[in-house]
Amino acid sequence: MKLRIILQMPKNYGNFQKKLQELHFYQISKMVKKKIVLATEFVVLFIGVPLFLFFEENIIHPSSVLLPVLVALILYFRKQKDFHLRDLVRLNISKKMWLQQLLVVVLSGIFLLIFVLIFEPENLFNLPRRNPAIWLAMLGFYPVFSAYGQEVVYRKFLFMRYSRLFQNKWILILASAITFSFVHIVYFSVLSLVLTFFAGIYLAWLYDKTKSVLFTAIVHGIMGFLIFTVGLGQHFWVDMMQWL
Repeated sequence: MKLRIILQMPKNYGNFQKKLQELHFYQISKMVKKKIVLATEFVVLFIGVPLFLFFEENIIHPSSVLLPVLVALILYFRKQKDFHLRDLVRLNISKKMWLQQLLVVVLSGIFLLIFVLIFEPENLFNLPRRNPAIWLAMLGFYPVFSAYGQEVVYRKFLFMRYSRLFQNKWILILASAITFSFVHIVYFSVLSLVLTFFAGIYLAWLYDKTKSVLFTAIVHGIMGFLIFTVGLGQHFWVDMMQWL
């Protein structure tokens, strides 16, 4: 009996190994399919939707999309086990980080001011000079409704959902920056694409470091307000010149 069991072991072991290989192949196949679906979803949402808005700008105004997107994302977040609503307003940032970002904002403002003086001097402070009421409205509107919404989409949501697709930190940051820049094609300005690409890299890095979408939104909002202040707002608001 013992001899019979020993003689049968190689055959049984071979079947077991075959089934193990089949299971391994099935798991890999399932994982690849999930990544393909996730990649397709990513392309549709972050490339397809901006292209649709770009070619159909007379049907849907770009800014009108942000609010329903935010509502949909909040519903999505609530279904995630590792998410709490307080994550959207968490702001436990060190004093050192606040001071560092203040320096970044000041240097960014100086750079933008010099850029306008050199390349678009006729637009220097165009919005605050010609329509101070809208400029002041921008102080409240842009950081709250635009910058925060964009950070939720391109940092919080993108990092949460697509980290499985972009497993390298810097590739994920680059994906965030590229898509953040690409959505600005709806403003028909090369300058807006360039500025938002570099800003996107920095903001994605900042979010990865702090894990605070509110903090990145504050930095984003201040930088955006500087853009509308120094005279570059027309590159980020298609109809702005009609209000001047």
